[in-house]
Amino acid sequence: NLSTLEGHKRGYELLKAMPEWFFANGVKIISAFVFSTENWQRSQKEVNYLMKLLQSALSEDLEEFNNRNYKLLISGQISELPGNLPEICYNAIDRTADNTVGILNICLNYGGRAEIIEAFKKMIKNKVSYDQVHEGLVKKYLYAPEIPDPDIIIRTSGEQRTSGFLLWESAYSEMLFLKKYWPDFEKRDVEIILEKYNNRKRRFGAD
Repeated sequence: NLSTLEGHKRGYELLKAMPEWFFANGVKIISAFVFSTENWQRSQKEVNYLMKLLQSALSEDLEEFNNRNYKLLISGQISELPGNLPEICYNAIDRTADNTVGILNICLNYGGRAEIIEAFKKMIKNKVSYDQVHEGLVKKYLYAPEIPDPDIIIRTSGEQRTSGFLLWESAYSEMLFLKKYWPDFEKRDVEIILEKYNNRKRRFGAD
């Protein structure tokens, strides 16, 4: 029964704690959907709060991520963010580029359809010919081509949809829908997720 803004604050505190829980169990890459291209439709008060929260996370708290040896990636339409947030994003990426414990991919101002559209626009701009287009090439034009497709996607809040998250990359990802809201996510949920994932058989259409 707390406010939406308090929920965002607690969600961010969890985002700082959560990577360690996964990295300690052998997971190397985590992608978090923190703000979508559709979220601009929310109230101006909420959007302004989120932008300030993100600015604080990527500037004031950057050393905390750096000290934990996390490599930060930021996927999305970074250049269209307000104020000096684009510069802050690029600085965070550069400052953590050599870190090795694990990768935290922050999907910010991200939309799955927007990512695919941008990829094709870049290919057209680079004059990629019809015969050159294949899945591997498209992958190179996505926001984070250096990381593999996700093995599993976890959606909290009881909603059973991906809301455009990693549309291209999630073609063969396992899906897990949790009823609890993101701020209620706990360390023990990581063990449950990994156990469920390890008990699934990934066939990739082979049988």
